[in-house]
Amino acid sequence: MQVKTTEGVRISVEVFYQPGHSQPISGEYMFAYRINISNLGEHSVRLLRRHWHIMDASGICHEVEGEGVVGQQPVIEPGASYQYVSGSNLKTEIGKMFGTYLMERINDKHRFFVSIPEFKLIAPYKLN
Repeated sequence: MQVKTTEGVRISVEVFYQPGHSQPISGEYMFAYRINISNLGEHSVRLLRRHWHIMDASGICHEVEGEGVVGQQPVIEPGASYQYVSGSNLKTEIGKMFGTYLMERINDKHRFFVSIPEFKLIAPYKLN
């Protein structure tokens, strides 16, 4: 599990290879990831936007940017967490992802970026 904290917001990531949704012969590898966002600060925050960098082993990098996550802009109260699952497909068995969330404190509308720790996307059989 990868973990990183920025301005009192802790991001942890778990990755799962999805063999049932992958087609290695066609060069399609599907990965799911679970993100847990914990508010360790004193103020409620809202997740406004996401910005991902997705790289595969051939050096191809895709960027994904948009509002919220999985169709939501969750408010996370102090001491609370928000969790979601999403996925990414690659053309290679190995890759990585990293990025940022744009957050906003509810009380004063202060906006800040939270770093999403870099995590590896690796088909398990590549580790043997």
